[in-house]
Amino acid sequence: MSAFETYIRDLQEIRATGAAVKETSYYGALEKLLNELGKTLKPKVRCVMQLKNIGGAGMPDGGLFSASQFQKKTGDTPANPTNPERGVIEIKGTGDDAWVIAQTQQVSKYWNQYRQVLVTNYRDFVLIGQDASGQPATLETYRLAKNEAEFWQKAKNPKQFAQEQEEQVTEYLKRVMLQSASIASPQDLAWFLASYAKDAKARVEKTDLPALETLRKALEEALGIAFTGDKKDPKKGERFFKSTLIQTLFYGIFSAWVLWHKQQEQGRFDWRVAGYYLHVPMIKALFEKVATATHVRKLDLEEVLNWTGEALNRVDRTAFFSKFDEGQAVQYFYEPFLEAFDPTLRKELGVWYTPPEIVQYMVARVDTVLREELQIEDGLADPNVYILDPCCGTGAFLVEVLKRIETNLQDKGMGALVGSQLKEAAMKRVFGFEILTAPFVVAHLQLGLLLQNLGVPLSDEEERVGVYLTNALTGWEPPTEEAKAKYKQLSISYPELEQEREAADEVKQNRPILVVLGNPPYNAFSGISPKEEQGLVDLYKQGLISEWGIKKFNLDDLYIRFFRLAEHCVTEQKPTKGVVCYVSNFSYLSDPSYVVMRQRFLKEFDKLWFDCMNGDSRETGKVTPEGKPDPSVFSTEYNREGIRVGTTIGLMVRQEERSSNPTVYFRHFWGVTKRADLLVSLDASSFDAAYITAQPIRDNRFSFRPRSISFDYLQWAKLTELCSEASSNGLMEKRDDALIDLDKQALEERMEMYYDPSTNWEVLETLGTGLTRDAARFDAQKTRTKVIKTESYNSQHIFRYAMRPFDFRWCYYSSVRPLWNEPRPNLYAQCWEGNSFLLSRVKASKSSEGCPFYFVKGLSDDHLLSPDASCFALRLVPTTSKRLKQAPGQIGIQGISDTSAQEPIANLSNTARAYFQSLGISNPDTDAETAALIWMHALAIGYSPAYLEENADGIRQDFPRIPLPNDRETLITSATLGRQIAALLDPETPVLGVTSGKLRPELKTIAVVSRVGTGNLDPNTDFALTAGWGHAGQNNVTMPGKGKVSDRPYTPEEQTAITLLGNCEATAEVIDQLGTNTRDIYLNDIAYWKNIPDRVWSYTIGGYQVIKKWLSYREQELLGRSLKQEEVIEVTQMARRITAILLLEPELDANYQAVKQSTYPWSAQK
Repeated sequence: MSAFETYIRDLQEIRATGAAVKETSYYGALEKLLNELGKTLKPKVRCVMQLKNIGGAGMPDGGLFSASQFQKKTGDTPANPTNPERGVIEIKGTGDDAWVIAQTQQVSKYWNQYRQVLVTNYRDFVLIGQDASGQPATLETYRLAKNEAEFWQKAKNPKQFAQEQEEQVTEYLKRVMLQSASIASPQDLAWFLASYAKDAKARVEKTDLPALETLRKALEEALGIAFTGDKKDPKKGERFFKSTLIQTLFYGIFSAWVLWHKQQEQGRFDWRVAGYYLHVPMIKALFEKVATATHVRKLDLEEVLNWTGEALNRVDRTAFFSKFDEGQAVQYFYEPFLEAFDPTLRKELGVWYTPPEIVQYMVARVDTVLREELQIEDGLADPNVYILDPCCGTGAFLVEVLKRIETNLQDKGMGALVGSQLKEAAMKRVFGFEILTAPFVVAHLQLGLLLQNLGVPLSDEEERVGVYLTNALTGWEPPTEEAKAKYKQLSISYPELEQEREAADEVKQNRPILVVLGNPPYNAFSGISPKEEQGLVDLYKQGLISEWGIKKFNLDDLYIRFFRLAEHCVTEQKPTKGVVCYVSNFSYLSDPSYVVMRQRFLKEFDKLWFDCMNGDSRETGKVTPEGKPDPSVFSTEYNREGIRVGTTIGLMVRQEERSSNPTVYFRHFWGVTKRADLLVSLDASSFDAAYITAQPIRDNRFSFRPRSISFDYLQWAKLTELCSEASSNGLMEKRDDALIDLDKQALEERMEMYYDPSTNWEVLETLGTGLTRDAARFDAQKTRTKVIKTESYNSQHIFRYAMRPFDFRWCYYSSVRPLWNEPRPNLYAQCWEGNSFLLSRVKASKSSEGCPFYFVKGLSDDHLLSPDASCFALRLVPTTSKRLKQAPGQIGIQGISDTSAQEPIANLSNTARAYFQSLGISNPDTDAETAALIWMHALAIGYSPAYLEENADGIRQDFPRIPLPNDRETLITSATLGRQIAALLDPETPVLGVTSGKLRPELKTIAVVSRVGTGNLDPNTDFALTAGWGHAGQNNVTMPGKGKVSDRPYTPEEQTAITLLGNCEATAEVIDQLGTNTRDIYLNDIAYWKNIPDRVWSYTIGGYQVIKKWLSYREQELLGRSLKQEEVIEVTQMARRITAILLLEPELDANYQAVKQSTYPWSAQK
């Protein structure tokens, strides 16, 4: 519950007692609200109620103290109670008028003593401060309701009240608590302006002004986009447009204020004349269209803009501009503003500040490549080199390009001509395109200030830098007749917009762009893009399905479109040479979806360098190969997380004299110092020597990453080549686990209610499950109607369900769509008694994937392995449409119980059957063990560490390939090992010596359930999992936590258990297999699992750290109960099963080496 909702609820509950007095009874609610908000400020602010009488002014109802006023030793007592640094509070009852109170003699006395008074009646707030001449003045006000009756009526529904008012009122109160603080840093000013901008946005969203609709349509015409929403959020486009206008308004005011200061103007800044200082016609027109007196009043913005002007006039300009690095205006102002203003919008737009090290490195590399590869001696300073950043944002790359040009000109000894040549470059050959108005304004500010500081300012409205408000992905061809008619109309209604479009199109169609660089957006506003843009990457899709068999792909990410644009500029327009340099998502380096794109790059470019910056949350978990932190390269002070996807800097050059064999260079950067390391690498005497030369060929889908695979890997059998029936993905629920549960009884009760027509919809909604919430392709009420009409509830549809490795639950299965998002009827048809499945995946999504194989006997989840688990049935029964819709009574817990009428056959391809025949193995259809031989062998190979290490890149890129032995005995031996692995992977199959019978001595001390100190644990009170293993994230997605882990060496008892295996050599081998140290893993403060060795704890299958993942789902906060005793034992047995697998690794490796010695020539038989 939010602080404001709690405040309203507290007021309502106090009033409901009937015993409250109108003023003082409610003090605590207001104090709590202010303190909750004060904790979020820097420095923190604390409210203290009922202050003593100071200097005869009276006893204020409350005071606002900064954190520095509290002595650490005295706790809640202010060090100087006579001076509440952020003012005092005067409180009256909700029936009083706050504006009238503000004019009373008592408030005047308080003001004379404290200089700032917040007057409130709990529903209105009036801040009394001082004006420029030091006299008392009403500064900012806020009203929650028109009158007392309306306030208490709204208070009856605190949640709805909070939804209506929370953001505005909390921003207001935060500003009140910071009002008397000095504004000396760009970050502080950014926060204040963002706070006012939030207020302005909330006001605009409540209004509708036809003139703004005209501007909206004009922008859509000029930029070739549509501000539209989607089914889930129809008003998304409208909000985005209004948010864009607010940002433009506030950046316009800020830019004007900076330029006003630079012109050494005297007096006070007036936001109403901001347009005078904005010289670029496009910016000035946009600002003035929004900021007219009529619009400002109708949009209810005049008050908040006045407050904004006052905040700018409070700035200590000397201190501010000493810290305002004009070359880094983004870092010091734009980024903190956007983060505070609308962090969600920032993510939707893919707006990420590019760190200066990345920008400097990329510009330096481009300059070098121009000189060394294209023989342009002056590099970027050559007047014939035209540069484009097609997604320039706030202009960071353009600023750095101009700085590099200045350096090059200085090195040439150009002296007093440097400024004029640099200005000409900024205006005529260094171009930037930007589609968002706010960063467009900042880019002009940055570049204008750079030229001003160099002594060559833009002198009038006729002079402007080459940054244009335009859609970079359109306009490269002359307009159609239809487009010309639209532009003609645009020139009448908004001539500045039409002039801007014409200027941008002139660059697109008539300038010989030689360099394209930048940081393409990672996301895109989901408005409708024009046909010209939508078809941009069709070239990269040609043959994906027909030639490569890749049916699932996503090449519509915005950064791919920008790559295609760059390729067009450099390879399809004269002079058909040049350089492309982007920092972007690194998926295109090796992901199968981008194979045609890579193939084309190899055709069109001669040398390609890739600096892989890693930092991916899925592939590497943001850790280095050594397990150290590996943050996103975009991680900053204001956004520690950075972006989730890994990144790479790609630089590609096309020479005039083409090479028949393009060279691809690749290298990694890891860790917290990688940005600095990148810059240092520029000084290397032999730059290319730091790279590995990749070998992109057809067999590795032209991967730009160097390969780590054994010599014969590509000749081995791919999993998909072994089966006659294609694998099926696991079930996909997407109903927030409404159809899945750890508790069978709870699931049964829930589903019985769902299927019961007498249970009305409102009752189901109270359960709060995903079955009553609409989602993509899921109309909740229509689905229930369809399900009830089609079938009845049947308890035999409750199945065991493999959710994650070693994590088995219960599910309710139905093939009626869309109850399950993907019910996979073909998979379900093969879930019969005696059948089982080998699981793998088509490609890795994480480098720390661990083993990409698993084994189950029934239904399993699509994400049992990351990113998507594919299930290969070991045997098949013929399926028909009738069979796929069998009556529930024919289905047992394990699947179909009676298969006599349809005898199962082995799921083996013709080539696999021919392999069996070559070994003298006949009739695999008649014997279950024979049918499973090849699959159990695959499982044994897949759990060999040597196999996984030697073939890491090959395994990562596709379904794994498996070497098949050339003799029968080796195959049988290998399959026997595979069966051991299968038994260990199935938590419901007892394994003698591991989970049942007399335990093996080396396993007896593993994961022993223990109590801190001594004594026994009480299952009724001691098994709550509260050590912080998991929590609910956004949309109730379970997020892992750090938990509580104690690292330590083995105890003598644990060491002795290992030595019981035999000689010292064997002991050393076991230690090597399990890890040199061990860990105690805590449930809570008193219960823990003792002795889970390092490698057991970190053991990973399909991208999941097995034990930690299991724990993350069962934190008491998420589970709603303590663990049961059998669940606590389940962790112990899981750890022992994993230990047994690790101890099998030497045998698994030996088996793999034996198979490799003499493999069946699979590729020759296909």
